[in-house]
Amino acid sequence: MKVKVISRSTDEFTRERSNDLQRVFRNFDPSLRTQEKAVEYVRALNAAKMEKIFARPFVGAMDGHIDSVSCMAKNPNHLKGIFSGSMDGDIRLWDIASRRTICQFPGHQGAVRGLTASTDGRILVSCGTDCTVRLWNVPLATGMESDDSSDNSAKQLAAYVWKNAFWAVDHQCDGNLFATAGAQVDIWDHNRSQPVNSFEWGKDTVISVRFNPGEPNVLATSASDRSIAIYDLRMSSPTTKLIMRTRTNSISWNPMEPMNFTAANEDCSCYSYDARKLDEAKCVHKDHVSAVMDIDYSPTGREFVTGSYDRTIRIFQYNGGHSREIYHTKRMQRVFCVKFSCDGSYVISGSDDTNLRLWKANASEQLGVLLPRERKNHEYREAVKNRYKHLPEVKRIVRHRHLPKPIFKASALRRIMIDAERKKDERRRAHSAPGSIPRESIRKKRIIKEIE
Repeated sequence: MKVKVISRSTDEFTRERSNDLQRVFRNFDPSLRTQEKAVEYVRALNAAKMEKIFARPFVGAMDGHIDSVSCMAKNPNHLKGIFSGSMDGDIRLWDIASRRTICQFPGHQGAVRGLTASTDGRILVSCGTDCTVRLWNVPLATGMESDDSSDNSAKQLAAYVWKNAFWAVDHQCDGNLFATAGAQVDIWDHNRSQPVNSFEWGKDTVISVRFNPGEPNVLATSASDRSIAIYDLRMSSPTTKLIMRTRTNSISWNPMEPMNFTAANEDCSCYSYDARKLDEAKCVHKDHVSAVMDIDYSPTGREFVTGSYDRTIRIFQYNGGHSREIYHTKRMQRVFCVKFSCDGSYVISGSDDTNLRLWKANASEQLGVLLPRERKNHEYREAVKNRYKHLPEVKRIVRHRHLPKPIFKASALRRIMIDAERKKDERRRAHSAPGSIPRESIRKKRIIKEIE
């Protein structure tokens, strides 16, 4: 009698160290599992449906301002702290975890238009329409944990009065300088009451300014003359200027690819550019139906969030033409400022209805501590969904979003207008001499000229 015994070497399936991966032996012969693809397809469908079922992006609202929230700023040293400024001059520091005000910064007599924190997170810089730049002492992290709110006013370090109103401010990622935008671009030092340098290119108002996260001496601005300008503090004059057909409201640099930035435009779209080659946009991000007011990149650099005048928030992939997510509530009004949290897990928005709102960056993400089996289950669902995301039914479920009726109707009308314009161009080209009407790429269409 013959007895067949399976024998294998212990070294083949035993880990040498506890950190090594466990070896798994599988037979991938398709004849052994004929229904494998069918089973995984059904699991992908179920995973896509369950993602919709568990999609609860709205976490909570932070109420306290009595006028529109006009600007926000993150503190690089406090993960759960965020600053907000309103149109009545009120500045607040919020604890995102408890969704309450930690302290207030009274002093501005007009609308607060810009907020930014220093590199070490100890100084808050604010500016507004009252022609003043104010420096504030930020409470330490221990102060954010205390429940004593009897004296929650912060100490003002300095106040600088200038000749014109300010529209934006941004601090160097590594240094003691900060830049303000107004009638011109002014560069300030913490210890100086006058600007150490000023840049001017044209006579129009500069409405936004952002320092490059990789090169501290480079900054980008947008102005009301529809221009985007690149400045270098090491040079006495501006470097490059790009004129577009419509105005750019805000700019955000990609933190992982500091040569790239994305501009939020009045024409309902965002445009990603390479600062070294401004004659063509790298990507056009479309979906909003009204002016895009603010934009902010995730710390990972893989996606960014936008807030729009159409009362919605959208999250885009850094190289995606359409948004992967849209957030809205019935009570939320025009969104003037948006920020990603410092860990990229949450999105904070400030709107015209005086509220700050906290959202999950991933709508169906489960909050709290996950057990190892739960985490593995979520990872498996995500992997199966990504494997079959190209199939029509899975793609339809993943892409579907419920829109407010005004947004839905405006989107349909906008598509009709774009199709009509495209047909008109095609007919004009068909009835003209060959080559007399050149085809223009959408990435170049909104650019008028580049000035060196």
